[in-house]
Formats: sequence, structure tokens, C-alpha cells
Amino acid sequence: MNKSGSRHSHVLHGSVSLLSLVAAFRSLGCLLPGTLLCLFTVVGQTGAQESPLHNKTMVAWVQLDDLDQRGGSVLTINDTRVDRFDAIVFGELRAGTWMPGSNGFQRTQQDQSTWFTESEKRPVAALPREWICMALTYSGRQVRLYRNGQLLADYEAETPECEFDRHSAILIGPRHLRPGVEVFRGKVREIRVYPRALGQEAIDQLVPGVGVEASDLWAWWDFAATGTYERTGRFNQVTLTGGAAIEGDALVLKGERPTLLAKQVVGESKQTAVPTSWSVDEAVPEAVVASSRVLREKLLSDSTRPYYHFCVPEDQGMPGDPNGCFYANGRYHLMYLYRRAGTGFCWGHVSSSDLLHWRHHADAIGPGDGDEGCFSGGAFVDDDGSVHLSYWMLWGAKGIGLASSLGKSLENWKKSAANPVIRSTEFGVTETKTDDGQKLAYGSADPSNIWKHQGRYYMLTGNLPVLNKYGRQDGAAVDMRGDRAYLFESTDLVTWAYLGPFYERDSEWTDDSEDNMCPSFLPLPAAPDGSGDSGKHLLLFISHNRGCQYYVGEYDTQRQKFVPERHGRMTWVDNTYFAPEALVDQRGRQIMWAWLTDNPAGDEQRGWSGVYGLPRTLWWDGQQLRMRPVPEVKQLRAVERDWGLAEVPPQQGVWLEDVQGDCCELQLSMKDPSSSSVLRVRADPKMQQFCEIYYDADKQLLCMDTTKSGNDGRQVLETAPLTLEPGERLELRVFVDRSVIEVYANDRQAICRRVYPAETSNRIQIFNRGESQVTVQAKGWTLHPSNPF
Repeated sequence: MNKSGSRHSHVLHGSVSLLSLVAAFRSLGCLLPGTLLCLFTVVGQTGAQESPLHNKTMVAWVQLDDLDQRGGSVLTINDTRVDRFDAIVFGELRAGTWMPGSNGFQRTQQDQSTWFTESEKRPVAALPREWICMALTYSGRQVRLYRNGQLLADYEAETPECEFDRHSAILIGPRHLRPGVEVFRGKVREIRVYPRALGQEAIDQLVPGVGVEASDLWAWWDFAATGTYERTGRFNQVTLTGGAAIEGDALVLKGERPTLLAKQVVGESKQTAVPTSWSVDEAVPEAVVASSRVLREKLLSDSTRPYYHFCVPEDQGMPGDPNGCFYANGRYHLMYLYRRAGTGFCWGHVSSSDLLHWRHHADAIGPGDGDEGCFSGGAFVDDDGSVHLSYWMLWGAKGIGLASSLGKSLENWKKSAANPVIRSTEFGVTETKTDDGQKLAYGSADPSNIWKHQGRYYMLTGNLPVLNKYGRQDGAAVDMRGDRAYLFESTDLVTWAYLGPFYERDSEWTDDSEDNMCPSFLPLPAAPDGSGDSGKHLLLFISHNRGCQYYVGEYDTQRQKFVPERHGRMTWVDNTYFAPEALVDQRGRQIMWAWLTDNPAGDEQRGWSGVYGLPRTLWWDGQQLRMRPVPEVKQLRAVERDWGLAEVPPQQGVWLEDVQGDCCELQLSMKDPSSSSVLRVRADPKMQQFCEIYYDADKQLLCMDTTKSGNDGRQVLETAPLTLEPGERLELRVFVDRSVIEVYANDRQAICRRVYPAETSNRIQIFNRGESQVTVQAKGWTLHPSNPF
């Protein structure tokens, strides 16, 4: 029986391991290969959100440590004033049997002689570590017990359903609040309480980690995603005792008396007062602590906030350029541009030893010392280990500023007393005269990283303000049209001389409307690990209307000119992939980031905005620019799913199961790729929403179609040129991270976009649009989150 949502769909499961709680799966009325228990209790419809709970559905995905245990609960709702509870209990009246637990067995059928039992007693070592999905439903007096969607018991209780209100607690471990009762031992992936009775069809559709909004529930713990945080905000006091702990992506119940106890403390989490002002020189007000906690919980529950792509921690990353990245003293440092509330544009500062997990530092630079804020720029590590930041000073006729590190900790920065070291005569433009009296205009905006050659320092500036003033009108001079970068030289980082345009633009590559801003100029290695000197340099930059692009060419150090030999883009249909920033690390790798500009509507109300693409390592293979995510990303792989060869009949689809559909990496390999073979990610079961990824062999294009990926953001078809050699396989690596999707093809091309489907759109499918069978080699991993919140 197929419950995939389409009669033309098949399901591929990988092996299930202990860490697969986070993996999305479908209960098809039988056990998956592993014993995943999904437990529900259903009791009916409630009115307003704070009305007492009557009919309800309690859900828990669990794993048993052993089958000998008796009387523990995986989910209990308990009145804290009297001994009144409903619970999902294992083995209390009959060994190996799940049952509805209740005070005095008032809602429990005690004759369970014909009820399903898990199996005969077995030692722990012989017990398959499988996951089960069970359901126990109440609707008035009617009680129903399910296991993986199969109805196991159906009876009328002696008493009607209980009423639970703000005096109720949630228990996992003991079956109720009285001391000394038995406890459950095993793992719990997720629990839910619905304020209504779900029917069979709704129970069949339940999938851990997906398919629900917090506003639709009375209680919800997703231990893989948010730990002990209860996602509706109702149960705001949670304690773990007796050996209960969050390990990996589950609540693990082991030790003497493992217990999770959650209570409702009115006013603590949902609303908190915040002082109108306070400073770092004062004692921290209690309300600030409470408000900070609520903000983190708010961010954790935001379904658009990525798990492992770097996010601006709070406030508005608009613009949200990556800035000033560098490698020093064993750590990667990255600055991020954001608009700090009440202050202005600042450079936030994070550092990491692995490019994945970031430590937050105090802001590096912000308004003050002659400027009113800091726009984009770069970073440079000098021979003595000192680090220098170059930035665009705001606002008006300021220019280019520098700031330098104070000490080796790289925690504190001081702006140069010589700022602006390159002075503007108006916003982003410097007008002067040549020696023979001719008018001269160049850009004093968006400085690049500084680099050093034979004891002299060099830096580029961008040209958008110059283009806007001189290059867009009819009859504009040729040397004012299109993209330009301006080169400056210094011997002391204080006095800078203008040397002229850094390269000659080719109108076959870029058009007159495009600018050059956020430039980065660095040498390219000959291999992804940084080894070998390719002899080439890479100039990364953006045009504001077309996004990120690059030139590869020779750096003529005698004339101090760059000679582009190859041009390419990293975004094609719009400017979503934007504002590149790059560094060279101790191994010689060139690593870049870019800002993903496609924020959702109303993002200013979310408390944050700003997401970066994965760090890419870039190299030149002698013929073309190559790119792939840095290998450190593999450290996030949690559970591998090898689906092997997926054979997909014409006009049919195969579901790829057992990875978390909004937090995963996928690898696909196709021998004869064509547009008939389509990967669909962030798909809903009815295929009303999805993002399609495929290769158009006729047009030699890598394609990502987001036109059905929700009602927010930019719904577009983006295509990137990709030519495969005769007989070459298409090798795709696809990264899905909530609102971010990145696709890498054969280490030669990549597309990265943001999408905003419903939270329920978390499935993965290979679909065949053609007339003959296709075969795809498929593998995937659920990934560990790396963002702190």
C-alpha cells in the first residue's frame, strides 16, 4: 500500500540507525527496518489557545532500550493539583504491551489479553534498535490505540476525557507525578500534543520533524532541532533529572530515574519586560536575561533560519555583506555587515577553527572616530601578524578608512588616525585633476582586501558611484561605462596614491549597466587543498544588478595591472548570490563566502536577517575555475543513507526517505543525465510545493526551478552553463538547509538560492519526466546543526 501522496510514487529507505530520529520517514502500517515507535493520544477540539485541553492527540516517536521494562511513560499529561493524568505507558499491566495510562485505570481497558505485544523477552544486546510510531487517541469516552498507523485497540472508557489547563505538567519517564513509580528507558525523538482528535488519515501523515506549525499544537518538543525548548512556548520551565539528557538528536532516558518534567510558569517566557536602556557597565537586569532567552527561543523556532549556513545572530543584515575575512593564529575570522539597532552600520565579528562553528566576538568596527557607520571592505594580515581592515566610511564625502588590530587576541580594533586614507569629494566618488589639469574621477567606495608586493601595499576600490554619476547617461565616455576597479598603492598604510584602473573591461563579458563593487583579489591555487601555484589570480566582485561574478587572469606586477583571461558568473537570473568575500588560509586554499540577498517579506519582524552561502574552496585546474564546499562540511554528516541505484519508471517518482528533508546533504550520480531526471527537494506529500534540480543536456545547463517553492521570496528558474565531456557522469551535491538550497555539479558549477515553502514541505523525490526508465545513484546524510540558535 502506497501512502506517499501519489499513486505513481515509490519509497526508498536506507538502513535506520540510532541517530535516525531526525530522519523524516513514513509509516506504511508496518515497521521500518529498525523499531521506531510513534505514540499518539488523541482527544478533541479546543477553543482559544489558552482554553482547557479536552480532546487531544499525544504523539511521541521513541525507541526502547529493552522489552522487560514495566510501567514507564513516554508522554504523560499530569494535573499538578490532583493525581489525574493521561499517559502512553509501556508494559504496566501486560509485559511488552503499550497501553493508555490513566489515574486509577479510569480510562484504561485492563483486559489486554488480545492486545499486540512487541515480542518475547530478549536481552538488550539482542534487541534491534528500531524506532516505532504508536498512537493512543481519546475523543470523549472513545479511546483508540495505534502502532505505526495500525489500529491496535478501540474501546469506550469508564469516564470521559480529562480537562487539562495551565496547572498541567508534561512528564517523560515516570508515568505520573507520584514518587516511586516506574520509569521508561530508551530514547525519544519528538513528542506532540494536538488540541483535537486526529483521524486515521492525519495519523498516517505524521512525520517526525516536519508537517506541523507550533500554533497548531498544545505542546511540542523536537529534541533533534531545539533540545529541551518547548516550541509552542507554553511549557517554559523544563528540567532533566536522574540521568535524562539530550544526546545527539534525541532525549535519552537512562540512569537511576531519568525524568523530563515541564511546567507552565505564566509570564516567564511568553512576555517579558525589557529595560528601555542599559549598558555593559551596569549589572545585567533580570528582564534582559529573560528577554535574551526568549529571543533565542524565537530564533530556534523560525522555520526560515538555517541550521548550518552562517546567519547574522540578531538584528538586520540588510545589507548583510560578508566582510573582512582572514586566517590568523589557527582560526578563521569573518566580519559581517549589519545595521545595529540604535547605532548604525557595524561589522560584527566571528571566528572559527573549522569554518562551521563560530565564536561571537564584540563588533570590530562601527560608527565613530570620524564616520557615521561602516560599509563593505576587506582584511589583510601583515608580515608581523597585525591585521588591518579596510572599509567604506559613511556617510557623505568621507572615503576609505582603515582599522588595525590591537594585540594578538584580535578582539580589539582601532581606526587609523589618518582616516579617510582615500578621501571622497562626494559619496563614493573622488574628483581631482591630473598633472596637466584634466578632470579625473575615481571610486572611493567598497575597498578590497589589501595585498603586499615587494614591500608595498595595494588596494582596490569599487566604481558604482562613479558609474551612476558619469557612465549611465547617453553619450557617456567609454571609460566610464560598465565595471571598473581602481588601484591604489602605499608604503606605510597611511598615504595612498592612485595608480589608475586595474584592468581593461571587455564588453563581450559584461554590459554597460554593470558595476564592480565588493572586490576581492587573491592568488588561485592549482588544487582544492591549496597546493600548487596556478599562476593565476581571481578577482571576485558584484554588479548590483547581476550579482556575484569573477575574472581569472594574470597579475602583471611590473605594470601593476590585472589581465583578465576568463569571465564567469555565480548568479544568472538575478542577484541572489551577492557580495563575495574571500581569504587564503595557511594551506593556500582560497575560500569564499557570499550573501544570499533574497530575504522573506517582513523579515524585520523576525529579529534577524542575513544568511551566507557555504564556504567554497576555489582553484584553477589550468582550464577553468573549479569550486566545491570546503571538506570541513563533511564533519556535519550524522546519518548516512545509501539508496543505491534508484530505478525510476517513466512519469513516476521515487521518494528518498530517512534523511531530514530540511537539513541534509544529497549526492546523486547519473550516467546519461537529461532534463527528464529531476530531483525535487522541500516537497510536500501532495507535490503542490517543491524545488526542482536537473540538468538540461540539450542546452548544457544546470537548472534550479523555485517557481513552486512557496509564496515568498523570488520564484524563478535559474540556469547555469555546464558542459559535460562525452561519457562524463553528472555528479551533484545538494545541500538543503531550511530556506537555503545549494547545488554543486562536477566541481565546476553551483547555484545557490533561498526558498520559502511551508514547513510541511520536507520530502525528497527523484521524478522521471521522460518516456523511458532512468537510473540514478543516490546517497544522503542528515546533517548536524552548527548554528548556536
